[in-house]
Amino acid sequence: MSSHAPRVQLEGVSHLFGKVQALRDVDLQVSDGEFLTLLGPSGCGKTTLLRVVAGFLRPTSGRVLLSGGDVTSTPAHKRRVNMVFQRPTLFPHLNVFDNLAFGLRIAKVPEDEVGARVRHALELVRLEGYEHRKNYELSGGQMQRVALARALVNRPEVLLLDEPLSALDLKIRLEMEAELRRVHRETGSTFIYVTHDQREALALSDRIAVFNHGWIEQIGPPKDVYASPSSAFVGRFVGDANLLPVEVIRGGSDSQVRLGATEVPARANGIDPGPAWLVLRPEVIHLERAQSSESTALLGSVTDISFRGTGNTYRVAVDGIREEIKVELAGENQCDLGDTVALTWSEEAPSVLRRDDEKTEQ
Repeated sequence: MSSHAPRVQLEGVSHLFGKVQALRDVDLQVSDGEFLTLLGPSGCGKTTLLRVVAGFLRPTSGRVLLSGGDVTSTPAHKRRVNMVFQRPTLFPHLNVFDNLAFGLRIAKVPEDEVGARVRHALELVRLEGYEHRKNYELSGGQMQRVALARALVNRPEVLLLDEPLSALDLKIRLEMEAELRRVHRETGSTFIYVTHDQREALALSDRIAVFNHGWIEQIGPPKDVYASPSSAFVGRFVGDANLLPVEVIRGGSDSQVRLGATEVPARANGIDPGPAWLVLRPEVIHLERAQSSESTALLGSVTDISFRGTGNTYRVAVDGIREEIKVELAGENQCDLGDTVALTWSEEAPSVLRRDDEKTEQ
């Protein structure tokens, strides 16, 4: 077994639930100490993949390796993997200390070591002094921290987290995100995290694997996935970009792209002339009231304005374009409903993707 083997490796993993294919020939490598997030909509296969790694499901085909060893047929309790679920699954009759100590005692760890490891795990999640608390004396965020500590106390090779923050309110979720990043740094453990919340995935991860219909559409660092989506699905799902049908008139360094009746700036390197998608993030668009001299701008009418705390989100209807264009601007409200506005952006701001047909996967 190579000491340089990935901590987790999946080779051609597929899984069927009856006639429904939940995973489709997935290949994936997760490095030691990495924080990898599986991101996608409900039903895309990300939790199924997590359960395959945990050993709760045996794949229909393919192999699962941990530190280079094939564990495809190894039961869950014999894998050095622990899982944190969406809702804390603590033993209601045990206090915090005994919840954390339970697995160690089953493994016949000496009691003095049990005490030391439990106290260290509570320090990691900043719950020192909570050893004798009962479940009903804990808040939702504290219970999830206890669940995280209970998983860490067993020193797993891989920690699997299945939407552990989705049941918490926003303030606690943000606090827990910071705690997860800190715990990951301090322990150096390998985390595989499942979420459908793209904001959460961008904030937490070393890499993101975007799932769609049982396969990985794109995998890479958060900034790369956000700035350079590899497909229309990724562009829409990660960051809710504007995905606009355009015609590439000429590709290359002097590319020309037509949106509706207007030629717009975009680099279409490597894209042949013909139908394409313009992936345009709402925050890269400049918006201002239209002036008669703005012949090169995309002109439209403001149909909706929503306040977002630090700024506003605008929806703009443009003649000849089916979908309204979303624009996000910081600061004061700059336009009113019904205003005719000019939309502009730099040539480097959007991505251009090939369009093989007239539809996108939602």
